[in-house]
Amino acid sequence: MILFSRRRRTAGRFANVDGIPFRMPVETRGSPALLAVYPIEPEGTRAVLPEELHPCRVRGKGLLVIAVVDYRDTTIGSYVEFCIGVLCTRGARPAPPLSPLLLGRAFGTGLYIYDLPVSTEISVKGGLGIWGMPKRQANLDFVVGDTTVSSQYDLDGQIVMRVDVPRPAGAWLPLRFNGVGYGCFRGMLAKSSISLRGRMGVTLGGGPGSRLLIGDHERVAWLKGLGVPEERPLLTAFIPSMRGTLDDHVETWFLTSASRPPPPREGLDSVVGLGLSQDRLPPPDRVHSDRLLAARGTREPIGRGVAS
Repeated sequence: MILFSRRRRTAGRFANVDGIPFRMPVETRGSPALLAVYPIEPEGTRAVLPEELHPCRVRGKGLLVIAVVDYRDTTIGSYVEFCIGVLCTRGARPAPPLSPLLLGRAFGTGLYIYDLPVSTEISVKGGLGIWGMPKRQANLDFVVGDTTVSSQYDLDGQIVMRVDVPRPAGAWLPLRFNGVGYGCFRGMLAKSSISLRGRMGVTLGGGPGSRLLIGDHERVAWLKGLGVPEERPLLTAFIPSMRGTLDDHVETWFLTSASRPPPPREGLDSVVGLGLSQDRLPPPDRVHSDRLLAARGTREPIGRGVAS
C-alpha cells in the first residue's frame, strides 16, 4: 500500500535520472503484449538462479515465462522488450508446492528475469542502470497477424529465441496484475514492482499456432536440457492494449556465496557510456527462423521481414 500511496502522491511530477527525463508515474498505455508459459525441469534452473531464489513448482514442474511487450507510448519512446524468466520464490529455502501462487507476498513470489533484451539504447540505460534489470540491445520485432502474434530475438547474428502464440478472437479476460521482478546486476539482486491492466485473450494448452524456437546462442544453452515442450505451452495469451506502471522503488541485496565469487559479468562500466538513442537495430532474420521451423514440420511463415 505504501508503494501505491507514493505512486499517487508523485503523479504528474518530474524526475531526471542519469540524464533520462521522466514524468511520473513511469508507465505505458496502449501497448500490445504476448505471453507464453512452459513447464520445465525445475532443477535445471539452478544454472541461472541465484542461491536465494528457488523455482516455483506446479505438479513437480518449474515454469518458464516468455513475455514480450511492444511499448508504444513511454517516457523514453517506443521499443520492444523480450523477457525470458523463471517463476520463483525468495528465501532461505524452497517454498511448499502451490503455496507461492496462493501466498505470493509471504514467499517473495516473482519472476526471475534471466534475460531482457530491448530494441533501443536508452531502454538499456534506464532498465539496467536504474532498475538493475538485465537489459541489452538486440534485434527484436513484434508482429501481430490475423491469427498469430509473434516475436523474435536475435543477438550477435544468431537466433536466440522466437515465440509464436495464437491470436484469440477476442480479449475477454480482465487483466489486473501486480507483480515482482528480480534481476542480477553488479553482483546484486534487484527487486522491482509492476502493475498491469487491460484485457487479454487466453489459450490453454497453446493450441494451433503455438511455437517456440530456442536457438543455438549461448544465452539459451541452459534451456536445451530442461524438456521445454516447444509446441505445447501450458497457456498463451495476447493483450491487445495494456497499461503498465513500473514503480520507482527498487530494492537490492548483495549476492552471497559460500566461497569467493568471481567478479560480476556486468558492472557499472557497462552502462556509464550509454547514450539516449531511441534508434533500433535492424529486425531479426525471420527467413532463417522460418526455415528452421519448416524443417520441424510447422506451417506458414509469419511476418517475414516485418518489424514493429
